[in-house]
Amino acid sequence: MKLTRADRKILQILQEDGKISNVDLAERVGLSPSPCLRRVKQLEATGLIAGYVALLDRRKARLDVLAYVEVQVDHTEGAAEAFQQAVLREPEVVGCYVMTGSFDYLLRVVVPNLDAYADLTMKRLLKMPGVKDVRSSFVLDTIKDSTALPLDYMD
Repeated sequence: MKLTRADRKILQILQEDGKISNVDLAERVGLSPSPCLRRVKQLEATGLIAGYVALLDRRKARLDVLAYVEVQVDHTEGAAEAFQQAVLREPEVVGCYVMTGSFDYLLRVVVPNLDAYADLTMKRLLKMPGVKDVRSSFVLDTIKDSTALPLDYMD
């Protein structure tokens, strides 16, 4: 799909404010409401807009600890799939990425405190299928945490 300048502006604004009304969006983009809504629906239909969510403040949700966890798993048949299925059942694991390099997976984990993290690690993560090693790094401060994707690479 070839994006117009208006499409890019719509995407930029929606990444900042997914609840903006179509009338306000159209005004900011410089379109009338009907064509603006048609463009948004087209962007949704192509899958470029994958959905809309409410982003919660993890600290206000009393999830004060953010950890990145490197996990190595056995490379036996079925181990990776079993590990992935186990991770999907853990609500504290809010991100799971298959990696290159010295470990197999990188997990993004949120919990209320270090005791909860220790409990998650000792009672659940280390007991997941195929887990050989777990290494944790804790976030001390956040400099940038954006959900907005750069749009300069889209043609």
